[in-house]
Amino acid sequence: DRIEVRSAGTEPAGQVNPTAVAAMAEMGIDITANAPTLLTGGQVQSSDVVITMGCGDACPYFPGVSYRNWKLPDPAGQPLDVVRMIRDDIADRVQALIAEL
Repeated sequence: DRIEVRSAGTEPAGQVNPTAVAAMAEMGIDITANAPTLLTGGQVQSSDVVITMGCGDACPYFPGVSYRNWKLPDPAGQPLDVVRMIRDDIADRVQALIAEL
């Protein structure tokens, strides 16, 4: 059994949020080489589960794909302590999702 994770957005920024880079570095995860990516219909269609974070109607919809909307604050422009809380919330939700799958 294998889980493949992708990160993409309907309106990706020009660069990864530097505060998110710092928050992830605290966990030993280096995302400095990552770049924001545009979400494609093909990515959604080939997924079993799609986690959305407020994209609403902008997200492509395909029958047979399980969609979950995680209501999270936007980390853009937030201080490190807020981004840490968002990071930790996402980590907890991911662990719960893995256990569910």
